[in-house]
Amino acid sequence: MTVGEALQELRTAQKSAKGVSLYSRYVNRPLGRLLAALCYGLGLRPNQVTLISAAFSAAALALVATVRPGWGLGLGVYALLALGFAFDSADGQLARLRRESSPAGEWLDHVVDAGKIVAVHAAVLVSWYRFFDLPSHAWLLVPLGFQLSAVLIFCGGLLADKLKPRPPAGTSPPAAAPVSRVRAVALLPADYGVFCAVFLLLGGQSAFRAGYTLLFAVNVLFLCAFLAKWFRELSAPATA
Repeated sequence: MTVGEALQELRTAQKSAKGVSLYSRYVNRPLGRLLAALCYGLGLRPNQVTLISAAFSAAALALVATVRPGWGLGLGVYALLALGFAFDSADGQLARLRRESSPAGEWLDHVVDAGKIVAVHAAVLVSWYRFFDLPSHAWLLVPLGFQLSAVLIFCGGLLADKLKPRPPAGTSPPAAAPVSRVRAVALLPADYGVFCAVFLLLGGQSAFRAGYTLLFAVNVLFLCAFLAKWFRELSAPATA
């Protein structure tokens, strides 16, 4: 199979767009699809692509934590994070293309995602402490709070999906609700790809601090809404 043929096959084997923001639907997934086809042409395996994703993200976060902020640094960090996120989409698409999906691959992908979620806010915390002229040390609580909310959303979503009651054997699952464009727009502030864009402001301390804090506040609201939704779904009685 050529790279072009692989790309065409991937176009017809995409996940549902339900619950996905516009960025992931129209930017990250298509970019991941292209990367998956290229990786297929290079003979790479899905787990190798997962590790490539981790390497891009780790390089970006090492720069955030060790280099004095500037506009050039912000652009480089954004590019590395965005590429890491695209490769994160590519590994799953490559696994489906090669028919190599496995529990071990899914586990590795989730472990890398969990590490990235913790490390990105830890890197911001270190950068703020080392390089930023903060009005008060209380501002250092913002990256810690963002880290907590991000971990809860990630782990809570995974657990809700695993614990959600499944339809009884032999019954058809309920019809999927139509994809909502309004919901796709509303989910943009919670999309990791949109979050990566805040690092473009890294050259202006006040601008970056304001943008990062705004995203933190919005994510706390999403966390409250998600927790209520998941608890309600898991509390619903199972249908016979």
